[in-house]
Amino acid sequence: MTRKLSPLAGQSAPISILINVPKLINAYYSHIPDPQDPKQRVIFGTSGHRGSSLDNTFNEGHILAITQAIVLFRKENKIDGPLFIGIDTHALSKPAFETALEVLAANHIEVMIADHDEFTPTPVVSFAILAYNKNRSDHFADGIVITPSHNPPNDGGFKYNPPHGGPAELKVTSWIEKKANDLLAAKCQEVKRLPFAQAESAATTHRYDYLTPYVDALGSVIDMEIIRKSNINLGVDPLGGAGVHYWEPIARRYELNLNIINKAIDPTFSFMTVDWDGQIRMDPASLYAMKKLIEMRNQFDLIFACDTDHDRHGIITRKAGLLPPNHYLSVAIFYLFQHRQKWPQSKVVGKTVVTSQMMDRIARQLGRGLYEVPVGFKWFTPGLMDGSLGFCGEQSAGAVFDRLDGSLWTTDKDGIICALLSAEMTAAFNRDLGDIYHDLENELGQTFYERDDAEATAEQKNILKKLTAKDINDKQLAGEKIEAILTHAPGDKEPIDGVKVINQSGWFVARPSGTEAIYEICAESFRSEEHLRCIISDAQKIVRKALQINIKEKL
Repeated sequence: MTRKLSPLAGQSAPISILINVPKLINAYYSHIPDPQDPKQRVIFGTSGHRGSSLDNTFNEGHILAITQAIVLFRKENKIDGPLFIGIDTHALSKPAFETALEVLAANHIEVMIADHDEFTPTPVVSFAILAYNKNRSDHFADGIVITPSHNPPNDGGFKYNPPHGGPAELKVTSWIEKKANDLLAAKCQEVKRLPFAQAESAATTHRYDYLTPYVDALGSVIDMEIIRKSNINLGVDPLGGAGVHYWEPIARRYELNLNIINKAIDPTFSFMTVDWDGQIRMDPASLYAMKKLIEMRNQFDLIFACDTDHDRHGIITRKAGLLPPNHYLSVAIFYLFQHRQKWPQSKVVGKTVVTSQMMDRIARQLGRGLYEVPVGFKWFTPGLMDGSLGFCGEQSAGAVFDRLDGSLWTTDKDGIICALLSAEMTAAFNRDLGDIYHDLENELGQTFYERDDAEATAEQKNILKKLTAKDINDKQLAGEKIEAILTHAPGDKEPIDGVKVINQSGWFVARPSGTEAIYEICAESFRSEEHLRCIISDAQKIVRKALQINIKEKL
């Protein structure tokens, strides 16, 4: 089933769709998840556990169990340094934070909470973990980020970052998930906790300035001087997210002509325009969610936005409007690997299997290697840690890159530095970034990219996740011979939890969503929009056929 646009798409959010915050928070505390219901268990998807208290998928029981499981994981792996914890502005984030702190304090974990009860972006938590662990041989720190990213206001999210600072790898989340569900099944009787007032004042709970060290270090990853000298007129919309109080200190510290368009913090996110499906979603890569900012593009030389936990970016230029993420990532690679003179030639480009092959072409043109991994930023962490990856990006507008001297910045996505890089590039090129991308197309060839979604049951998602080349009998895709069917990423050889089907003129990837009842088809044509439509149509038929065959075999 192809995406169907809601009549509300791109419109100001009507009162009728705004969340009832008291009802949502009351459900967090009063609803008891049923561990016998697979949907209500702890489930770590692509990036942590997500859900809504109204659906019994993100309730106090889940957070009690997950936090105690993290405590046990730390003990099992001898992680005994401080735990850095940050939250975003979703309504469920603060209750989840309070629950988590009650458990952490009862277990005598040294916890670093933000000064003045501030919100903390995901990349800032990663930055803090890495800064603490640098040159350390023991007593390592780790972290928790409480955020459902750009998900709707009803949702909550809970992520664990081990001592490497990035999203936890599969073996870690699997361990935590299993232990948490065991605790949930036992009605959390083995969970230790203190009342919140005692937890907050415990000797192990420490106030920490997340903002200042991060802001002060931005000059080591972005050429702030070229932005300052250009005096380009910049606009930023934090979308009511965790970075809302970071942008003024950044502008002040580096003397940037930067204007904060929207300073509102509202857990209903009523200031947003509605996304494609009729939901409020703080997605900086969505034309519908970004409609107000796109309409403002002539007021600034450049506008950027970040999602609620500030690990994703959206870039709006005067001429191009909202740059598709693949276009921005391509321009960023083209710029960085030519303008970071201290980066060694050995550094390569990292991308996920669903990201545009324009990145492959640029890497080849620049004489750089390419490292392709499954969906999920956790797969980039080893390459970032060992210094082999200079830039990592994914088509959902997430990326990170090294400092000016080639050393590590963070191991998680960072929407703030991606936004600031757009300003650096605009100042350096003295041109619209959309024009730079068109120059690349003229030189390397045009590509046509789209993501399409279809509804899927849990059974269908599980089947799709386990598909192999033998499950696909088709010999052609969009009228051309299928040349390869991949179930593992070329770079790290890890499962892509789906299939990538490739022919001479394009490809598609079909994989189940880690957070929604859908499967995703990402496709790209190297010929035309019409050819792309053919690839997507054939991809839908191929996937449906493979699902039907597998379901029949089970009957």
